[in-house]
Formats: sequence, structure tokens, C-alpha cells
Amino acid sequence: MVRVSFNNRNAVFLQTLRERVDAYFASQNIKPSGDYRLYLKTAVLILAAVALYIVLVFFTPAPPIAILLCVLMGFSFSSIGFNVMHDGAHGSYSSIPWVNEIMARSLEVMGGSTFMWRFKHNVVHHTYTNIDGMDDDIDVKPFMRISPTQPVRGYHRFQHIYWVFFYAIMLVFWVFYADFQKYFARKIGEMDIKKMTPRDHVEFWLGKVLHFSLFVGIPIWQVGLVPVIIGYFTVLLVAGFGTSIVFQLAHVVEETQFPVPTGDPARIENEWAIHQVVTTANFATRNKLISWLMGGLNFQIEHHLFPKISHVHYPQISKIVKEICAMYNIPYTEYPTMLSSIRSHVRHLKQMRFA
Repeated sequence: MVRVSFNNRNAVFLQTLRERVDAYFASQNIKPSGDYRLYLKTAVLILAAVALYIVLVFFTPAPPIAILLCVLMGFSFSSIGFNVMHDGAHGSYSSIPWVNEIMARSLEVMGGSTFMWRFKHNVVHHTYTNIDGMDDDIDVKPFMRISPTQPVRGYHRFQHIYWVFFYAIMLVFWVFYADFQKYFARKIGEMDIKKMTPRDHVEFWLGKVLHFSLFVGIPIWQVGLVPVIIGYFTVLLVAGFGTSIVFQLAHVVEETQFPVPTGDPARIENEWAIHQVVTTANFATRNKLISWLMGGLNFQIEHHLFPKISHVHYPQISKIVKEICAMYNIPYTEYPTMLSSIRSHVRHLKQMRFA
């Protein structure tokens, strides 16, 4: 397994950031974890998802209405993932550990594995962001070429068109294949997964049973096989596209970098915090609706620098990060709207079509 290190011997950028951010929380006399805004949002999102589930499964609306409700259910999956699960898995939802654990476990309900997510996302992605062969989030090979270091295929010339399809099936792939592949291979990319305890194994399988019971078994019993197939995959396709596009806009746009480790042992010349900034981008940070729905993941730079801070604080933290980046002459990439970020993402995919 390749191990990559960072040049952290003189990490003054991160030290300055931490000092300023710590001073902000001290001056405001607030905790970096979530507050009433996050708790209220959680209640709204979960109650909406439960209401949609009850109507779809137990009241069987007419097909056009049912499809619309399934689309809304897909959006609710994404928003719960962004807002509730994501903060919980990072330990930033609450200052109480068991509360974080409960919120992180919402991923099991939606078909994923918290164990796999924490290693794939918290450890691998947040450490080796945009490093080909390490960051599983940019590994869409052979179907798409995301990084300049990945091999070119003839069909990549159309990836700026068919990317919508692959992002939509991401959650289907995740639920039906990716977690199981990682479970049996004991690897994520080139990284060995830490040894699972007996409890980890039980929780992995119980999570899968819970998801398929709630969203396949019980619905089939209530409304029949064909409607469930249509509705279930509608939910997964909508949720998959919503989840994929947010994470791709955060790292796969024209201005973000894809650093290549050099030397033996392999090393990135930047300190870890600078690496996070240059491989990440923000978008639509002034759009309060997008920020609310996406759990502040449009403030992705702040999230990568401070994953243990709840997203409700990112708008204020971003002012500090921008100032410190300017002080150290570090590029801070931010797109004014989500649409402008999508356009940049498509242009990047076009650039990656050829070597």
C-alpha cells in the first residue's frame, strides 16, 4: 500500500487558521458543534421523510403523484445525508458522542454503511483529497476520467454528456455493490480498511437488512412488486444524482488541483491544510436555500479544514479562512452560483477527454 505524507514541518498556515477560529468561538462564547438551527432542520427533514414514506407505502397515491413523492423522497435522502448524517459521522453534530452516533446511523436507513463511510470519507477523502489512487471519490475509472493522471479511453470524449447518468446511478451502485465490495476486499482503493470487530460485522449486515426491509420488503407487501421497483429506484436515482453533484462540484472543477506525490516515500510538498484548500472549491455561498439544503457543503473549503466544526458555523468561519488565505497568498476558489460551478465542472470533464 502506498503511503503519502505532507510537508507539515512548518505548518504555519493551519496554525494561524486554528488560532483565529478558536478565538472566534471563544469571543462568541459558543461551541463548534451544532445548535438549535441544526436540530430544527433535523426535525423538519426527518419528519418530511417519514411523512413521505407513510403516504407512499400505506396510502398508495395515484402513479403520477407517487412518482412526484418519490422524487421528493430522493431529495430528502440527500438533505438528510448532507445535514444530519454528515455532521454526525464527523462528530460535529453535537458535543455528546452518542448523539453524533445516532445521527451518523441515519446512513444505514438510507442504504449505506457508516463503518465504510467513515473510513472512505473521513479518513481517505479528507486526508488524500484529489490524489489519484488514494481518493475514492475521484475513482470513476474506467467510465470517466476525472484526474489528469488517469488513463484515457476513447469513450471519454463523451463524458461531458453522459456524466449525468453515472452520477444518478451512484447510490444504486453504492447500495447494491460498493459497500459489499469494500467489505469483502477489506480495501478502499489502495488503502487497507481497519480490522472490523464482531460488532462492526453485525452492524454492517443489520444496516443492510433494515434498509431493504423498510424500502423494499414492506412496500412490496403493501403495494406490490412493480410499483416498488419504479418508486425505489426513482428515490435512489434522485438521491444519487443530488449527492454526487454536490461532492463533485466541491473538488472536480477547473480551478481545483490534482496533486501528484513525488519521491520515495511518496510526499506532497504542501502542508496538509494548503493541500485541502487548493483541491477544494466553494459555490453559491450566499444562497441561503442551497446552504440549508446542502448542509453547508457548498462551504467545502471550510469543511475540509475544520471537519469537526458543524456546518451551521461555516458562513462565519469562511470570512476568517478567506482572510488567512489572502495573507499567505493561497488561492481560494469560490463560484458565485451553483450553475457557474456546474459549468466549470462540465468544462473540466471536457478537458479530461484527451491526454
